[in-house]
Amino acid sequence: MDEQVLRSLIKWPNVPDCFGWLALDRRGQWRMRDEFAQQNKLPGQVITHTALNEFISRNYACDSLGRYFFQNGPQRVFVTLDATPWVVRITPSKNGLEMLTQCKSPIQANGALSDEGGNIYILGKVKQLTYQENNTGQFSTEDCQAVALLHDHDLDHFSQLATLNEEACSFGGSWTWQGKQLPLDPIHSEELATRFQFIAKPSKQS
Repeated sequence: MDEQVLRSLIKWPNVPDCFGWLALDRRGQWRMRDEFAQQNKLPGQVITHTALNEFISRNYACDSLGRYFFQNGPQRVFVTLDATPWVVRITPSKNGLEMLTQCKSPIQANGALSDEGGNIYILGKVKQLTYQENNTGQFSTEDCQAVALLHDHDLDHFSQLATLNEEACSFGGSWTWQGKQLPLDPIHSEELATRFQFIAKPSKQS
């Protein structure tokens, strides 16, 4: 987290939280949702400003309730999730291929899930900024088991890594990543939030 953000939290500790104005879409894009977008249930405008995207990514965190937010100086801006808290891309690197989240952080894959719509979710460890209000009231960076939607542009690549067995409502099997064979299990999309303990649409009541 940016040092200037931490200083502003100390200086202005009681700024009201913000809900509904920021979203993470299925392609890992941050979207600004003004009052018109919220009232008409529109996705909002994609944020294209590079420095702002980087600022959001550096200060993206989770609280103990499973709500994800952007700490914008002293104000906490809760994020509406179109799918999962993380969206990953398969990306070339100097050591071959790696998976990076929308925050450009690597995810250490240890499994995957497929749902009834053909979406793939990567399971693995990712460094996550977490706010511990029940303990210290401070932020810490932890290696957490995460679930991340695979960007739809990488589905064809993933299919080349996978061996699929048709299940009742989805597909299961295995896939190979960085020399390891990893499980690929079926899941229903409605189970994701409960199983992985995140709140897709935070509100003042949640």
